[in-house]
Amino acid sequence: MAVLEKKIDFALVFGVKNANPNGDPLSGNMPRVTIDSIGELSDVCLKRKIRDRLQEAGEKIFVQSDENRIDDYKTLKDRAEGELKEAMKGAKKLTEKACKTWIDVRSFGQLFAFKGKDDKKGTGVSVGIRGPVTIQSAFSHDPVNITSIQITKSVSGEGDGTKKASDTMGMKHRVDFGLYVTYGSINPQLATKTGFSYEDALKIKKALLHIFDNDASSARPEGSMEVIQLYWWEHSSKSGQYSAAKVHGSLKVTLKDGVQRPQSISDYTFSINALEGLKPEVLVY
Repeated sequence: MAVLEKKIDFALVFGVKNANPNGDPLSGNMPRVTIDSIGELSDVCLKRKIRDRLQEAGEKIFVQSDENRIDDYKTLKDRAEGELKEAMKGAKKLTEKACKTWIDVRSFGQLFAFKGKDDKKGTGVSVGIRGPVTIQSAFSHDPVNITSIQITKSVSGEGDGTKKASDTMGMKHRVDFGLYVTYGSINPQLATKTGFSYEDALKIKKALLHIFDNDASSARPEGSMEVIQLYWWEHSSKSGQYSAAKVHGSLKVTLKDGVQRPQSISDYTFSINALEGLKPEVLVY
């Protein structure tokens, strides 16, 4: 497959209702928010979901989550050594083989930094690969309200069973409603180095559109995370007609007149400030 030759920008708009889209382990797993109460999903969280969707579509993934692991490798080092074998001895060969083997490596890049059995002899490996696909953290358009509830289990997880143990008590947190937006780009110059193709870009596009499929949990019940629109700009050259900042800024999300506290997607309007010669494809799941 030929490598990608034209720059691509994209924006993903999605809604969250009564769910914890991305818990913060440093805050008791409460939904991530900025100091101004703007909701946030980290770029790492979003890339995890993209990887999972690609893996479900039959693509080979290097950074597999433990719960979705489909091979016998328990660590990234085991997977690298098991799949790359002789390629681990040279940076160029490792880069080529890794990018050819795993779509997430040739998309997002990867740092291969593993200790050898005897570091004094230099048997370890340290190779960094820059990927063409970048995605920003997602932020809510408006401040979000977080509701916390105390929960109890009907049976103790420990103790002798004569009384409820302390582990029967817990907390759950949720975002009541939030409209989130994330932006990303695909760089043809870096695509040349990893072998990322236009066909790979279309796979990323599909994964974004279905990013919350098969992703339900007790914190994110089915239907609580909804893709609203995916905006996809394909430029006419490697450098692009416009900067990514200008392209991303052309998307305008606005609260409807009279709405003080948004409760649903219908409280917003979406529009694009036209850029001459560059019109986005707008997809709805």
